[in-house]
Amino acid sequence: MKTTFLLLLMLLPCFAQAGQSDCGFIRDLDQQAYCRAVNGSGNSQCGFIRNADLQAMCRAHTGGGQSQCGFIRDRDMQAQCRAGTDSAAGSNGSASSQCGFIRDYDQQAYCRATTGGGQSQCGFIRDSDLQAMCRAHTGGGQSQCGFIRDRDMQAQCRAGAR
Repeated sequence: MKTTFLLLLMLLPCFAQAGQSDCGFIRDLDQQAYCRAVNGSGNSQCGFIRNADLQAMCRAHTGGGQSQCGFIRDRDMQAQCRAGTDSAAGSNGSASSQCGFIRDYDQQAYCRATTGGGQSQCGFIRDSDLQAMCRAHTGGGQSQCGFIRDRDMQAQCRAGAR
């Protein structure tokens, strides 16, 4: 279950680019509600999320600000939340520095790539699905999503690819 939510964390900067209709292809209902919330439906969608950490992140990224990240118990998730709110506010230097608090190296590289480090950071990711998603979300486009084997992850990639 933690892996599912960490996957969502990695998509934070990317969901803001998706259309609401793309969110419907995401099977996990919590992730689907999050996607809808950050794509125009607003923080009212956050109430449909059952996981408390994810709900706090949703509120942080739909206008509640970085203070909402403090309610997240999972340390990696909290750092990703802070990086995502800093990135959305346009402070890439600060956003990227928050990525250093993420313990998982693949997630850390993904965070750095999507908060200003660019596509070159994707090369540090060992997981091939995550690396393809990283490339898609840092300018490689939706075609990169086709290299992802996991169906849910592929749907999330397509929802967020620029």
